Amino acid sequence: MAVAHGDGKPEGGEEAADRLLSLSPRPTAVFCYNNMTALGTMHQIRRRGLTIPEQPSVAGFDDLYLCQYLQPRLTAVRQPTHKMGRMTMETLLHIFDGPCATYNLRSKGQLIIRESTAMASEDS
Repeated sequence: MAVAHGDGKPEGGEEAADRLLSLSPRPTAVFCYNNMTALGTMHQIRRRGLTIPEQPSVAGFDDLYLCQYLQPRLTAVRQPTHKMGRMTMETLLHIFDGPCATYNLRSKGQLIIRESTAMASEDS
């Protein structure tokens, strides 16, 4: 497993993907920390003449509306943004009411599987 840092923008995704795709062996999958990074990653993969999801699979995080319109459609983790906003406001109201406590909020995401990911081969 390798990690390449980007800047959260498509350009940073292109640069990070360039570093990852230069590794030997090349990664079979790339998980991007947001969908804008995934957009740049997908662009870099195509620029190198590779195909998604075969060389490699790509997944993002956020599940922005545009994910379903990319080619191939991007697999992504969907965050429950409405619930997260409500939990944040409730926590702020508790903090304003009294002494500050430590909060550990968790919310389950949902994996939305689309066409940018494939099953791992046994050779991987």
